[in-house]
Amino acid sequence: MKFTTMAVANEPMARVPAAVQWALLFGTSALLALGLEMAGLAAAFLLGPMIAGILLGVNGCTIRISPVPYLGAQAIIGLMVAQTVTPSIVTSFLRGWPLFLSVVLSTIVVSSVVGWLLSRWRVMPGTTGIWGCSPGAAAAMVVMAEEYGSDVKLVAFMQYLRVVCVAVTASLMARFWVDPTGLPRPEMIWFPTIHWLAFGETLVVAVIGPVVGRRFRIPSGALLVPLVAGTVLQASGLAEIQLPAWLLAVTFAVLGWYIGLSFTRKALSYAFHTLPQMLLSIAVLIVFCGGLAVLLTRTLGVDLLTAYLATSPGGLDSIVIITASTNADISFVMVLQSVRLFAVILLGPSLARIVARHTNVG
Repeated sequence: MKFTTMAVANEPMARVPAAVQWALLFGTSALLALGLEMAGLAAAFLLGPMIAGILLGVNGCTIRISPVPYLGAQAIIGLMVAQTVTPSIVTSFLRGWPLFLSVVLSTIVVSSVVGWLLSRWRVMPGTTGIWGCSPGAAAAMVVMAEEYGSDVKLVAFMQYLRVVCVAVTASLMARFWVDPTGLPRPEMIWFPTIHWLAFGETLVVAVIGPVVGRRFRIPSGALLVPLVAGTVLQASGLAEIQLPAWLLAVTFAVLGWYIGLSFTRKALSYAFHTLPQMLLSIAVLIVFCGGLAVLLTRTLGVDLLTAYLATSPGGLDSIVIITASTNADISFVMVLQSVRLFAVILLGPSLARIVARHTNVG
C-alpha cells in the first residue's frame, strides 16, 4: 500500500519522523476502533481511523494517504455494495420513482438554498457555499469546485466536515435506535475460508474498475464502475464477489484516514471564522433529511433507520459502510444515495451558475 508525506511548516508534528507519525496513526486508530466496536457503534472501523486522522491532522502531521489506496478503497466499497444488489433494487425504484425523485430533488433544492444564503450573506466567497453544501460526492464536488473557480480549501473543509458530522450522527442513530426487526447484528468472522478464484476475480475488478473510471473521467468512477461491473458479473454468474472481513476493515480504515487527515490546522484556522455558520448549515441539512426519512417511513413502511441512512446528506461511501454494519436495508439505501449522487453531479455546475448570477459574484 502506497502512502505519501506532505511537508507543513511551523507545525509541531512536522518535525516528527514519518515512521513515528504512521505508528501513532495506526495505534490510535486501532484503540479507537476497538473501543467504538466494544461500545456497539456502527462503522467503528471507519470512525476510529477517521477520528485518529483528525487528531493527527489538526496537530500538523505531514503524512497523507495517496490516491492509489484511496481509489482502491472506493473500489472495494463498490464491490461490497454489488454483493447486495439484486433486481429488487430496480423494481423498488421503478415502483416508487416519483417519491424517490421528489426526495432527491428536494434535498438538492434545500442544500442549494442554504448555499445561496451563505453566498448572499457573504459568509462564503463566490459560489463556494453552493459547492460546499452539495449533498454527497464530496471528492467530486471539491474537484468540480476547483474547475469552476471556487475557494477549494473552504469547499473541501465544508464537504469533509459534513461527512464527519453525518457519519457520527448516523452511527449514533444506528447504535441507539431500536431495530424493529429485533435481529442481532451478524457476527463478524475475520478470517473466513477464502475461495481463491473468486477472491482473485474480485481483486481484478477492484484494480481495473478505478482505472476505467479515471480513464473515462466518470464522476466517482472508482466506486461506481466496480459497483456496476460487480453487479453484472455476479448476476450473470461470470464471477463471484468475495470480500473477507479483514479486507473490509483495511478498506474502512483507509477511507477514514483519507477523510480525517484532510482536517489540517491550516484549513481549520482558515475556516474558523465561518465554522458556526458551516455547522448550522450542516445541521439544517441533517434535520431536513431526517424529516424526509419520517416521510418515507410513513409512506413506504420502511424502518426509520433505513430511511434515515438513505436520505443522509453524504458521503455515499461512509453511509454504505454504516448501513452494512446494521440491519438496515442496504438496497433501499443504495437506490436513493446513488440517484442523488448522479443528480448532484449533473446539476452542480448549473446550480453554481445560478447562484453566481443571483448573488452578483463570479
